[in-house]
Amino acid sequence: MSVAMSSVTSPTPSLLRQYLVLTKPRVTQLAVFCAVIGMFLATPRMPDLQKVVVGTIGIWLLAAAAFAINCLIEQQVDARMLRTARRGTARGTISDLQVLSLSGLLGGVGMFLLYQFVNPLSMWLTFATFVGYAIIYTVILKPRTPQNIVIGGLSGAMPPALGWACVADSVPAEAWLLVLIIFIWTPPHFWALALYRSHDYANAGLPMLPVTHGKQFTRLHILLYTVALLATTVLPYVIGMSGWLYLSAALALGLTFIYKAWQLYCVYSDERSRALFKFSILYLSLLFGALLFDHWLIPGA
Repeated sequence: MSVAMSSVTSPTPSLLRQYLVLTKPRVTQLAVFCAVIGMFLATPRMPDLQKVVVGTIGIWLLAAAAFAINCLIEQQVDARMLRTARRGTARGTISDLQVLSLSGLLGGVGMFLLYQFVNPLSMWLTFATFVGYAIIYTVILKPRTPQNIVIGGLSGAMPPALGWACVADSVPAEAWLLVLIIFIWTPPHFWALALYRSHDYANAGLPMLPVTHGKQFTRLHILLYTVALLATTVLPYVIGMSGWLYLSAALALGLTFIYKAWQLYCVYSDERSRALFKFSILYLSLLFGALLFDHWLIPGA
């Protein structure tokens, strides 16, 4: 009741601002960043800048469209959660038709740009990612299983493959290895958020792991996934995709991630959980930045 009352009495943002919030710009930025890294790793030379620019815009637009549909589908759930109650869909200050129109416009333009100015493969892969997140994850997995973020994490892990497809018109094993890294990264990243927001998810009736199996169980799985993540991030060096610079960064970042997860496992606090969530975002940004730096700026690395 208090959430609903606060959402009614607080000022209503402009329509443009409400549209922007529905596209989850911070999440979109990280996804697009990983896609751009995939573009530059796809070739030993400087990639076609038109494909980089148009591909980036197209992927961004389709990601934003998927997030808008996610907000539309989950508007009743969002209204019961403090973190999401201020979204226009949850407050009822933006109509379903407006959200559908926004998503259709963004998605349609994104698909047109990818198909017309990049290549059909990038469009179809990005559209499949849209369906995977907006429909399979949001409608089928999220409300039904505590493993939702594990199974549905593939759609969120796809950006490097999408970027790779934009430049190379193919998705080789190296691109799928980058997808695997994000796939393994997603559960500890998201579960750290779910831990300190567990009351929100319980109120919303969503079967997130801390709600269904408890915080201790979730903390153990976060720790186990960070160990698996460290092993996975070493693989680009093992197969000769990257050199010593990336390996050093992967080991330093991975060991730090494990240490923070171990601290959280030993002694829980919301502050530690929140700090781990924030670090996980920095971790992925620095890891993929190290891949790019190693690939382009360190000859013979």
